[in-house]
Amino acid sequence: MAKDPATVLVTGAAGQIGYALVPMIARGVMLGPDQPVILHMLDIEPAAEALNGVKMELIDAAFPLLRGVVATTDAVEACKDVNIAIMAQASALEQHAAPNCKVLVVANPANTNALILKEFAPSISEKNITCLTRLDHNRALGQISERLNVHVSDVKNVTIWGNHSSTQYPDVNHATVSTISGQRTVRELVGDDNWLNSEFITTVQQRGAAIIKARKLSSALSAASSACDHIRDWVLGTPKGTWVSMGVYSDGSYGIQPGLIYSFPVTCEKGEWSIVQGLKIDEFSRGKMDATAKELIEEKSLAYSCLE
Repeated sequence: MAKDPATVLVTGAAGQIGYALVPMIARGVMLGPDQPVILHMLDIEPAAEALNGVKMELIDAAFPLLRGVVATTDAVEACKDVNIAIMAQASALEQHAAPNCKVLVVANPANTNALILKEFAPSISEKNITCLTRLDHNRALGQISERLNVHVSDVKNVTIWGNHSSTQYPDVNHATVSTISGQRTVRELVGDDNWLNSEFITTVQQRGAAIIKARKLSSALSAASSACDHIRDWVLGTPKGTWVSMGVYSDGSYGIQPGLIYSFPVTCEKGEWSIVQGLKIDEFSRGKMDATAKELIEEKSLAYSCLE
């Protein structure tokens, strides 16, 4: 039986990331090849003409899964009955989104923006407000696959801890690679702790800046692809034995202060995420995890002082 369409909101849809993201959603990359979608695209008034151009292109592409497109500068119209919201605007979501709307915040500072959204949209469950650290997660996978000359799909269970910023901690202590002889640890195969504890971490932390330097534009293609990965795994579930990184509401796991939006390793099942528990944390990791938490506490304090 055909599924009912899912209504997906993309804000800033005329921008770089939005322009890369909406065709992926319409093609089924985000929600699967059998899930029809209705796209709601929101942008500011000066971008209205460009936004309409994006709508024209979506129609011209004749995506079989795309059941409707709304291009608007009206937040109320954009948020009406949406099931999934990406880069969202809080007050309109609070009043007009579907009750179980899943929210992914991409706009930086993503973790703190997600926290502020939670304040202004109290009816949306804290379990349904997340931020994007999957881009950092995928960057870490990419660096390991390049270093080892293995396919990226053979690398799993890296973790991004903390903030989507240059203090994030890309952790490979529990990451493995599928080989002919079975699962082997990344540390064993790389055989260079100095690289893993320094250059690898810095490369992932600074990757966004490196892309801006190279392209003179921020990373849009990889950000859009990672947003699709984030929502797809959240809605459809993570593969057995595999976790991913998501910025989610801290419950105190791993000694991280409750009330922050912090990137943790998570598994997803039936539309719900759960923080992976029981991972061993060494002294080096503890320091990195606490440093990025400290930055998030400072960001939260600054943001809330501006709201008072």
